[in-house]
Amino acid sequence: MRDRVPGGAALPAALLTGYASFRSGTYPAARDRYRRLAVGGQRPATMVVACSDSRSAPEAVFDAGPGELFVIRNVGALVPPYAPDATLHGVSAALEYAVLALEVRAIVVMGHGRCGGIAAALDDRAPLSATDFVGRWVAGLRDLDAELGDPALRGDARRLALERRSVEHSLANLRSFPWIGSREIEGRIALHGAWFDIALGELHALGDGGWAPVPAVGPGSGT
Repeated sequence: MRDRVPGGAALPAALLTGYASFRSGTYPAARDRYRRLAVGGQRPATMVVACSDSRSAPEAVFDAGPGELFVIRNVGALVPPYAPDATLHGVSAALEYAVLALEVRAIVVMGHGRCGGIAAALDDRAPLSATDFVGRWVAGLRDLDAELGDPALRGDARRLALERRSVEHSLANLRSFPWIGSREIEGRIALHGAWFDIALGELHALGDGGWAPVPAVGPGSGT
């Protein structure tokens, strides 16, 4: 028996307005690009794992156009460890497709400031901490919080520390996927950690010396 599909409601007015703007301005300006992507398929060089938070869209932060980024977003920008079992794995499936089918050359895990998923992990009293899905999804973050081991970290400082520690942990989980870890060793893929400050519009990146702001100039600009 086929699923009974009721009629859908009209799209929200704000979306209809946005679509009208896209059709009248954005699409005509990039028509050739969209047509090339439709015929030739996508071949993005970079995948971004980001949070579902509406304030931290990777396409906006990196000023990326269609076809440039392969993006998966979830609560907290989390990457689970490699677990090839019979359960459903949305993030892992996206990683598999990006790496094995699209052959991306880089994966960026991008956290952000004032993350609601991190806040839920820090506060057992949060409204979503004991629900069917969010509570379970962020449960592992509580172990990461315990690993910080600094009782002086409180409030915003504690949340910031966990936001960045979560990115570092997701990078470690990426390396547990055999077809990502081996490619990184061979130099065929690079893994990056990033954190976006929503209020200031600043991006911080994880390097050998820890976290540092990213200069707001392009490579080779000479400025």
